[in-house]
Amino acid sequence: MAFPSRRLIKALLSSPPGGQVTLAGWVRTLRASKGGFCFVAVNDGSCQASIQVVADQALPNYDAEVSRLTPGCSVLVVGELAASQGKGQTVEVKAASVTVLGKSDETFPIQPKKHTLEFLREVAHLRARTNLFGAVARVRNEVCRAVHEFFQSESFLYVHTPVITASDCEGAGQMFRVSTLDASEPPRTPEGKVDFGQDFFSRQAYLTVSGQLEGETYACAMGRIYTFGPTFRAENSNTPRHLSEFWMIEPELAFADLSDDADLAERFLKSVFKSVLERCPDDLTFLSERNDPTLVETLRGIVESPFVRITYTEAVDLLEKSGKKWEFPVSWGVDLQTEHERWLTEEKFRKPVVVTDYPAKIKAFYMRLNDGAAPERPTVAAMDVLVPKIGELIGGSQREERLEVLESRIRAQGMDPKDYWWYLDLRRYGTVPHAGFGLGLERTVQFVTGMSNIRDVIPYPRVPRSADF
Repeated sequence: MAFPSRRLIKALLSSPPGGQVTLAGWVRTLRASKGGFCFVAVNDGSCQASIQVVADQALPNYDAEVSRLTPGCSVLVVGELAASQGKGQTVEVKAASVTVLGKSDETFPIQPKKHTLEFLREVAHLRARTNLFGAVARVRNEVCRAVHEFFQSESFLYVHTPVITASDCEGAGQMFRVSTLDASEPPRTPEGKVDFGQDFFSRQAYLTVSGQLEGETYACAMGRIYTFGPTFRAENSNTPRHLSEFWMIEPELAFADLSDDADLAERFLKSVFKSVLERCPDDLTFLSERNDPTLVETLRGIVESPFVRITYTEAVDLLEKSGKKWEFPVSWGVDLQTEHERWLTEEKFRKPVVVTDYPAKIKAFYMRLNDGAAPERPTVAAMDVLVPKIGELIGGSQREERLEVLESRIRAQGMDPKDYWWYLDLRRYGTVPHAGFGLGLERTVQFVTGMSNIRDVIPYPRVPRSADF
């Protein structure tokens, strides 16, 4: 069966009445009338709204199939696009034929009633058929489109970095191992240790936590690059903000310092949020009503407001003088928590805040040590971009371009510079100041949609003790 003349419901709802149309989709609801006709709400995923199909008993399969349609059935409809007599939409389709492509029954989990998010996670393969998850999927798509559009417009090259790596970018050790060895009886060295020399890659390999290090190699040849791909963290965190598998956007730019990095991050977020506001108005309206009535206002505020920039030391001073009783006490040298970040963005400044120059001991080895910092308080040229309601959205830094300093930082983290020989080569051969940042796609979508749990903004969440579907 071919569908050459099928039109999307999104296009039909914005078309003037008149003419024959063909549409296909899934039944949301059916309402039968005593007059020998029924109203069928059909949705094809192209937009938030369903279109009303009016079918009467003149159809040859009306009694046998059409009047017995249930939620979940798939149909092909041919009919006249007519002015709607009801409320809520301007057009409807008067069916000349309704072909039932796939039947459903009362066991279909997505019935026309309210379902909890917990229940919908149990049927994640079907939850995209709900209004809520359809809206989230379309917004996620728009965020992705806007990411590529922004970087392409600024002459960044899209680079694909490996998912399998032998390098630990963060130095935290929370990585998933990739191996073909028999886990029950692995080969051993004479010392009794697992002999990874007999593994597929002849060494220990992992799923990547970041494409940054590989991305830097291309930035130091092409000037401006960005990566956009899946990353993995074997962190045992069961919170509404953490996933074990998620997508990261990571730009790197050569001949740039931390200020350039912050400028890029601000332009980037404003561009992405502006695109979502312009291209997903119906979905944002629905999500505002469902999740957060201030959602659109918050996004507009970010697009229209200059970001505040303060140092970590200034931030700690403001937090200590705030008079607030913090769940996590604040002092110089500790990492800022979500409660601190939200106070800065929601109460103190009421706009996004870029915090820079963090203590070196709480940041990664590749971040540039600041010149002129007090010896007892060494800092790095790092930044976090904080937004209301969620806290940190972007983390970035100027990268350490000095070979001797970077080698020293690697050793201080308890790692071996020999494992990063190729990364260090960037500092041996034509080193340049360069910078970059990372943005988690799911956390961004969570912020844009107002969803309370990050597991609900990715099609199939991977979290500790859960890898269904």
